[in-house]
Amino acid sequence: MPRRSILATIVRMHPALERFIQQFKATSDVVIDSWFICDNDRNIVDYNRAFFSLFPRPEARQLKAKKCHEVMRLTICQERCIAQQCWREGRQVRLDEIDGRPIGLPDDAPTRRYVLSSIPILDENNRPVGALEIQRDVTDEALVQDKYKKMLENEARERERLATQIRTRTRELYEANQLLLKAQGELVQQKKGLAF
Repeated sequence: MPRRSILATIVRMHPALERFIQQFKATSDVVIDSWFICDNDRNIVDYNRAFFSLFPRPEARQLKAKKCHEVMRLTICQERCIAQQCWREGRQVRLDEIDGRPIGLPDDAPTRRYVLSSIPILDENNRPVGALEIQRDVTDEALVQDKYKKMLENEARERERLATQIRTRTRELYEANQLLLKAQGELVQQKKGLAF
């Protein structure tokens, strides 16, 4: 019989959740993104080193048994919790570009942007007993995309400004040409009048 973790004794983890953690840990090293596992009450019961490293050391040491929304302050936590969504839908859920930041960071620390993915952990009767949530920090990529988008918008505005300027100058040239033609016509008329 597998040895129960200290946390399982403290939190009274569901056996199916414990089994999942043991099985997942056998291959979890291939997941380079941060991840944590929570129970049905959204208590964090396990996590990887990448998740631990998101936080300042004092907060990181107290992650287990804290609610996920207490440590990751994401814009979706209160109204659209991804774990609750995956339990409700009974399948994997992915949310792109979610803003937030881990607790313990200074108030002036920039907000991070994440791609979140969560899958339900089910018991033998297909009832949810927890969730695995994976967070990919895409802040740098999002900043590059935002800069690129602004650059494209600026270029579009500049193209429109140049097109407007060309239309204005073309109209001015056309009007100047019309005046020139009119003046030429008048000059021709005057020359004809002088010649007779």
